Amino acid sequence: MQDDILQLAYEVSHVTRDKIHLIASVMSEARFLAINTRIEAARAGQAGVAFGLLADEMGRISTRIIEISNELRTATDASTKKLRDAGSDLLLNSRGERMTDLALNAVDLIDRNLYERSCDVRWWATDSAVVQALEEASADAYRHASERLATILKSYTVYVDLFITDANGKVVVCGRPERHPRLMGRDMSGEDWFVNAMRTRNGDEYAVADVRRFPALDETPVAIYSAAIRAGGQENGQALGVLGIAFDWAPQAEGIVKGVRLAENEKASTRVMLVDANRRVLASSNDEGILSETFNFRPEGPRGFYCQGDKLIAYALTPGYETYKGLGWYGVIETTI
Repeated sequence: MQDDILQLAYEVSHVTRDKIHLIASVMSEARFLAINTRIEAARAGQAGVAFGLLADEMGRISTRIIEISNELRTATDASTKKLRDAGSDLLLNSRGERMTDLALNAVDLIDRNLYERSCDVRWWATDSAVVQALEEASADAYRHASERLATILKSYTVYVDLFITDANGKVVVCGRPERHPRLMGRDMSGEDWFVNAMRTRNGDEYAVADVRRFPALDETPVAIYSAAIRAGGQENGQALGVLGIAFDWAPQAEGIVKGVRLAENEKASTRVMLVDANRRVLASSNDEGILSETFNFRPEGPRGFYCQGDKLIAYALTPGYETYKGLGWYGVIETTI
């Protein structure tokens, strides 16, 4: 709509300039005619005096109209420039706000998704089979817990695997041992998600690690959420170990960044991204730089946009969702102006 209004204003301006030019052309012809009339009046002598006076008046009027046309042309040109500048600013601001809203929507969607992951891990950490596996630490208890995790994985397809570590960080159970044999027995004691989960004060708390490729899961990009498994499944029970859930990052994130509602003429020149607090690209609609590129943009406040060369950069900081505060991630959109 704004494009149409601006285009109409430009067309009115062009028509006005064309008509001004036509008026000036006609007046030039009238002035030339007045000159010729004065010449003929002079030849006629006394009989041509009246025609000479009329020719002088025609010449004066023509000259004045031409001057007014030139003044109007100058004023129209200046107004057209102001209109073009104002219209361009209006369109840029409108597009910038729209792209900012789309960036916010992208990061909000992933936050809502990850909020559910934080709920899942705290809930499953209290599952009787999971708790029993660490309380009994027997082959039968481990097998039962593995079967239970496998059952969960059949319904929750957003996970690569679920696994249990003991208090020393050793993986003793996973839901897909045949698929991820390198996971079993692996030492996770140095992982932040393990250390932070063991430090949680109660069953309401959880830990999370930023997205990365996990060697024991065939280098699959995952976000690991974790919660302490507590004695008796009680909220304030002793931490016996940790339940880790590996969120299958790539397909979920890809669906979000590629699902942003862009106009058809914007898609080829627009890149939608999710980036972490360190500006590392976590997801990209053009599939480039994922988990390897640092996108150096300049956020000023939680949301906004700015121009850099022929690019418009729009961004929005994660607002969090419910009890999930987010990890300082941004939705970012880069598009050609």
